[in-house]
Amino acid sequence: MKIVIFGGGGFIGSAVADRLLLDHHELRLFERPRVEPYRKFGETENVEWVTGDLLSKNDVNGAIEGSDVVVHLVSSTLPKVSNDDPIYDVQSNLVASLQLLNAMAAQNKKKIVFISSGGTVYGAPIYLPIDEDHPTEPRVSYGITKLAIEKYLLLFERMHGIKPIILRVANPFGERQRVETAQGAVGVFLHHAMRGSPIEIWGDGSAVRDYIYIRDVAEAFALAVHYNGPKNIFNVSSGVGTSLNDLIILLEQVLGHPIERRYSAGRPFDVPVSVLSNVLAHQEMGWVPKVLLRTGIENLFGWMLKTHRNETLNARILRVL
Repeated sequence: MKIVIFGGGGFIGSAVADRLLLDHHELRLFERPRVEPYRKFGETENVEWVTGDLLSKNDVNGAIEGSDVVVHLVSSTLPKVSNDDPIYDVQSNLVASLQLLNAMAAQNKKKIVFISSGGTVYGAPIYLPIDEDHPTEPRVSYGITKLAIEKYLLLFERMHGIKPIILRVANPFGERQRVETAQGAVGVFLHHAMRGSPIEIWGDGSAVRDYIYIRDVAEAFALAVHYNGPKNIFNVSSGVGTSLNDLIILLEQVLGHPIERRYSAGRPFDVPVSVLSNVLAHQEMGWVPKVLLRTGIENLFGWMLKTHRNETLNARILRVL
């Protein structure tokens, strides 16, 4: 199967790509200009790396040409800053997604897998765990835009027969997480703790979130590209809630030393608890999360140690030169 992944070089995209390569799919990875491949691909791995702009008709048309499935992972904003410029959020994400859907309709493409946000589209929970039928009342522009894209995906299914598989991913963490952009509490907290910096917490640390390891996320996408059942929307989650305070305790156990914490006033858009049900993904796709939170943290810690050693070595080489 030939699969094009928009955002194929990012944190989630690279994990999805590596997982799909295990199934011997032919991949075309679409990234922004000047973004280099995240690793060197082997001779037996059928990968084409292309760059372009999701808002460019020519770039998008060329990227999906000859593909069987489209995987859409691109987002230009983060939840915590999307309210600062909702117009940019809509223009860069919603409009770009519509451009992609128009291109798919024009080329008679019939399947797209889209990453939505299990952490933001639902808003404050009415009941727990949150299933796919829960009301959607997002509190941030990021969630509103994701939800709008979902609605257009379902519209294009009715209009053009493009089957959408929408994965509402909880709070993913793991290797290649971009801590410099404050992407995800687990990676950011661990990054600061490893450097002896205090961890900043909005609120009293009692906020509960559902953290899912990146390898389990990638497995969900590997199953989704083959799914042809009647459902469209699936939560991808651990189904287990962990407070920020408990998360820091886990990090302290993995690191072997206490971590300094600094608490600030809570933010109005933060919900007190978000835990998602993953029952439907199990029933329909046979997907279940396999990696425990602590195991995932240990894996991420090991990767960060290796990356830090490589960065230190490179810095020493540059000083010598």
